[in-house]
Amino acid sequence: MAPADSPQPAQPRNRWRSWLRGLLWLTLALFLFVAATNYVVLRAGRGRTFFQTDEVPARDVAIVLGTSAKLRGGWRNPFFESRIDAAAELWRVHKVRHFILSGDNRHRDYDEPTTMRRALASRGVPASAMTLDYAGFRTLDTMARAHQVFGQRSVILVTDDFHLPRSLFLADAYGLEAVGFGGRPVPLRWSAKTRVREIVSRVKAWLDVYILHTQPKFFGPPVPVPIASTFDRVTAGKKRPCAA
Repeated sequence: MAPADSPQPAQPRNRWRSWLRGLLWLTLALFLFVAATNYVVLRAGRGRTFFQTDEVPARDVAIVLGTSAKLRGGWRNPFFESRIDAAAELWRVHKVRHFILSGDNRHRDYDEPTTMRRALASRGVPASAMTLDYAGFRTLDTMARAHQVFGQRSVILVTDDFHLPRSLFLADAYGLEAVGFGGRPVPLRWSAKTRVREIVSRVKAWLDVYILHTQPKFFGPPVPVPIASTFDRVTAGKKRPCAA
């Protein structure tokens, strides 16, 4: 029989309570971190996101962020259609003079920029008004390359409503003065999962900028964006407003 003053073994129930308390604190800390980083990223979009063409300030160049044109099963991707329609509307009302179409072209059978060019051409945008960025693998890559490779300083970003804050946050981080123009929002029944994933993507964007200092996969040599020549050819004697 053990002496009366010998230490008693820890009770299993107490150990489980300690583990549960630690898990709750960890969950709370994670929740606060996600909320705080999302707040920082969302704040970047305040006052700089527009959904009406008469409100968005004109710029020489708009960057259209890529996504797949088709969903599994061959259905049209509503996110792609919304972005392309928004870009075409900017062109129609003379808010932009040239587009950089930035998307993923990791292999021969998947080419977002070329697909965007075809879609915009079918909506009346001339090929001379489009420059393709085949290495826009992520939003971060697009913004860094727009500044370093394509020499842009002030642009309109064209993407989905929920994607605009992160795009503007990364534009700020990589040297672009940007405003955002969103296409028609995709109904929640089709976009709920994507909107939830965007919460995590904002956390990753914050980490990329402040902790990891992430750089794009490729930079490459400078690529000129022929705004002046495009302007001369497209106007053909008609007056179009210069970018603000």
